[in-house]
Amino acid sequence: MSDAKGIRQVGHVDCAGGGQIIVDRGIAYVGHIDAPNGTSIFDVKDPKNLKRLAELSIAPGLHSHKVRVGDGIMVINRERVSPENPQEMGGLDIFDIENPADPKLITRWETPGKGVHRFDFDGRYFYGSPTVEGYRGNIMMILDLADPTRPEEVGRWWMEGQWTAGGEEPSWERSAHRCHHPLRSGNRLYTSYWHGGFVILDIADMSKPKLISHLDWSPPFPSPTHSAVPLPFELEGHKFLLVADEDVQPLFPGPPAMLWMVDITQEDRPVPVASHQLAHLDGSPQPKQTGCHQPIEKVTSPEVPVAWFANGLRIIDISRPHATREIAHYVPDPAPGAKRAASNDVFVDERGLIYLLDRFGGLEIVERM
Repeated sequence: MSDAKGIRQVGHVDCAGGGQIIVDRGIAYVGHIDAPNGTSIFDVKDPKNLKRLAELSIAPGLHSHKVRVGDGIMVINRERVSPENPQEMGGLDIFDIENPADPKLITRWETPGKGVHRFDFDGRYFYGSPTVEGYRGNIMMILDLADPTRPEEVGRWWMEGQWTAGGEEPSWERSAHRCHHPLRSGNRLYTSYWHGGFVILDIADMSKPKLISHLDWSPPFPSPTHSAVPLPFELEGHKFLLVADEDVQPLFPGPPAMLWMVDITQEDRPVPVASHQLAHLDGSPQPKQTGCHQPIEKVTSPEVPVAWFANGLRIIDISRPHATREIAHYVPDPAPGAKRAASNDVFVDERGLIYLLDRFGGLEIVERM
């Protein structure tokens, strides 16, 4: 049975394992982990009676585990995960969702290599992590979707050492330093860079992104950096970035991935001031996907929901940034055939309902008590 404190379930739907969920005006869009399951669309206006509106599939060898919507447009990624169907290119699929029950493909933007991993989308601009010919690993790219039939590159940024076609030589193995997840706030782009930590980019001129600062803590910590989420408010008179490491692909055996509070009041010198780990984890090595994965990307209050893999949903109070504390949790039952929960993504809608998506199957809708 599920384990909960301060949270109760209000709805559930069986679905394929998912990588991301977005809810817009009572419609939930779910990106799935494994082909042929691509993207599912649900009516969630009544959380106790979810209605499946549409399902999109994807070819074997790819997945489309991320989805964003804005201004009547749905954008999903295409990322290669195996050598099957080599003729299928990675990139993006862009849909008209004026009728969410009948999404219509507008265009496909293709790119060599693995394709696109994570991305942000504000209804016009795409901020993402494609693989591009001549570069090692994913780089940061901005696309303009003002005309969704013809996405246009606006600008790109890469970490020095990635542009191998330009003669740069990486100091890391394989693609350990690669763009993972850009998130925009104002004219800044907070961009996680896997085992390269994270960077803060100035995109006042989106054609020429400029590096403001770079912070990397793997090593000494083993887990890669997954997301760098800017807070839209100050805490104790300071500006902060909520940084999540991901509990996969560690450099060496070590403690499960953690959540970090980083002071960015002086943004050219980001300072980590605290880390948060679950009280029952003593710091010893654990199986992968035990620790932190993904905080909500749009923080609205000091009570932050975080998808914590096998430990489900954790609500972290960050009002005292040097002394964060857990105030509620919800660990769902494992998906059929799984031994543990695998909470992969979390979203909160305008009603305050929390959506928790499992990597191996199932979508939970919960609320604070």
